[in-house]
Amino acid sequence: MSGSLTRRGVLAAAAGALMPWPARARARRVAIVDWALLETMLALGEAPMAAVELVLFRQLAVEPAVPQGVVDLGLRGSMNLELLASLAPEVVYGSNYSAWAHELIERIAPVRSLSIYERGQSPFPKAEAAMRALGADLGLEGRAADTIAQTRAEIAARGRASARHRSRPLFVINIGDPRHFRAFGGDSMFGDVIAMMGFENAWGPQTSYSASAPVGIEALARAPEATVVIIGPVPPDARRVLPQSALWRAMPAVKAGRVVTLDTVNPFGALPAARRFARLLEAGLEPLAA
Repeated sequence: MSGSLTRRGVLAAAAGALMPWPARARARRVAIVDWALLETMLALGEAPMAAVELVLFRQLAVEPAVPQGVVDLGLRGSMNLELLASLAPEVVYGSNYSAWAHELIERIAPVRSLSIYERGQSPFPKAEAAMRALGADLGLEGRAADTIAQTRAEIAARGRASARHRSRPLFVINIGDPRHFRAFGGDSMFGDVIAMMGFENAWGPQTSYSASAPVGIEALARAPEATVVIIGPVPPDARRVLPQSALWRAMPAVKAGRVVTLDTVNPFGALPAARRFARLLEAGLEPLAA
C-alpha cells in the first residue's frame, strides 16, 4: 500500500510539473494593484488571482504574458473594490502609487507595500529588492535569485553587444505630442539600464519625470552628439506630423539619422521591463553607424 501511494505521489508531482504554469498559478490567492509588482510575480512563474488595468498592461508592458484567468480589477486609479472583496484574497500587493487605496483595501485583506519608484532614487536596486521580497513571500527565493542574476547578466551582455555605440550619449524619451517629449534621466529604470550597459545619459542624472511637465522638442539640441531613443507608443498625431516638422528635422540627431524608435516598454516596470528594454535597445542600435 505504501509503495502504491508513493508511486501515485510521484505521478502527481510529475503531472504538476507538466501542467501549464498559468493553471498552477491560479492557486495563489494574491491580488496585485501595481504593474511593476505584477511583472515581478509573473517573472517568478506565478500569477495573482487578480490585478489592475490588464487590457492596457498587455498593450504597454507586453511581457511577461498575463494568463487569461487573472481577474481584471479595473483602472489603477479607481479599482473595483467590491470585485476584490468577492475574490477574498489572502494578501494584496501594492506600492506608493496605490497608497491612496490601501486603507480601503485593508478592510478586505492585508496590504503588502513594495515600492520601486521614489523620486531621486534608482529603481533597479528597488526592483531587485521587490523580487527578493516577493520570492520570499511565495517560497520562491531560489527562483528570485536566479531571475535577478539572469537579468543582470542579460543587460551586461546587451551592453557588450552594443559597445561600438557607447561613444555617443543617449536621450531616452517618450513622445507626448509633435512638440513635446518626456525624458528619462538617471533616476528612471531606463536610465539605470543604459548606465549598466555602459552608456552616458544625455539628459543627466535626475528628471522628476513622474510629475514634470513635458519638455519642448528643442531641448534635444542641447546634446547635439547624442542618439535619440524613442520608447513607444508614439501618439498618432506625432507620427503624422513629426516627419514634416521643421523643428524636429532641425534637431542634430534627426538630421544625422541617429533616431531609434523602440516598441512599447512599461516605463514604470520592474526587472522584466529592464530586460525587455535592454533587448530592444540593442536591436534598435544595431543598424546605426558607430
